[in-house]
Amino acid sequence: MNIPENSIINFSDFISSISDGQLSSWAANLPEDIQYSMTSGRWGDMSTWEQALSSLPEINCSKLDLKNGVFIGQLGDSSDIEIKHLEQSLMKLHPWRKGPFFISGLNIDTEWRSDWKWDRIIPHISPLDEKLVLDVGCGNGYHCLRMAGEGAARVIGIDPSVKFIYQFYAIKSYINKYFHQTKVNSQILVDVIPVKAESLPKKLKAFDTVFSMGVIYHRRSPGEHLSKLWSFVKPGGEIVLETLIIEGGLGDQLKPKGRYAKMSNVWSIPSIETVLCWMEENKFKNCRVVDISITSFEEQRSSNWMKFESLSNFLNKTNSRLTVEGYPAPIRAVFIAEA
Repeated sequence: MNIPENSIINFSDFISSISDGQLSSWAANLPEDIQYSMTSGRWGDMSTWEQALSSLPEINCSKLDLKNGVFIGQLGDSSDIEIKHLEQSLMKLHPWRKGPFFISGLNIDTEWRSDWKWDRIIPHISPLDEKLVLDVGCGNGYHCLRMAGEGAARVIGIDPSVKFIYQFYAIKSYINKYFHQTKVNSQILVDVIPVKAESLPKKLKAFDTVFSMGVIYHRRSPGEHLSKLWSFVKPGGEIVLETLIIEGGLGDQLKPKGRYAKMSNVWSIPSIETVLCWMEENKFKNCRVVDISITSFEEQRSSNWMKFESLSNFLNKTNSRLTVEGYPAPIRAVFIAEA
């Protein structure tokens, strides 16, 4: 693979681990897909990301808690100098969108309080204990780690944005240190792979639970996206879909002209009834909405770890119920269904 030499990121073990069994049909084309995504010429900052990984300091990690957040190590595990070194290395991967993460007392205060979304979702989904889970459009893998914290046997996240892959493997390197240092006879099987959903074989029907959060409104064809998700889930398995929505009835959807909340790739924001109809049309059963939340300035905001514009810059200054373009402000809903 055309991946920078001596990179901490190694996908070979993952590919080998799925070469037998229910994911074997995916393994055949993965090396080529990963090589395309990780080609250094596609990402001008890849050398900086490599430096971030190679400069990560050796620190103690005496604790691991993925159930109540992402806590690796604890305050007092490492010196102030070591923590400052850790912060400087991880800042090379700025901006950090999803989190937060806590490493030996360092708070990676990300743009999104992704833990709040997880807290809204977890009461409604089927238990993940011993499940094979796929997270489509997983970003830096924050929710993948929380899924592992719920006891999933294996979690695979996919996302084509390679900086997120580097962020995940920076975090995972310290999870690995915890297991090495404490000699705990256990491990977590969580991987984040730099590929699109299109790289998975059709009719895979392998996963117990498939998550797609914050993805469908970026797809030109929502139906095609749902059809792919259905093809990934085992019969009787579960899909968890989170999306922007608008108020309205069956068939209503907002198709922004240009940008929505300064995002350029939002193709369609549907009503709740429209989403439920789409899901039923794509063979899902028992389709229901389990949570509706208005995105707040507390949940999405700029921070030292994400210094660019955020929600407060995306909304109308005099009417926060509208975006700067005049569209309804972001409302998000979570849908659950069975295959």
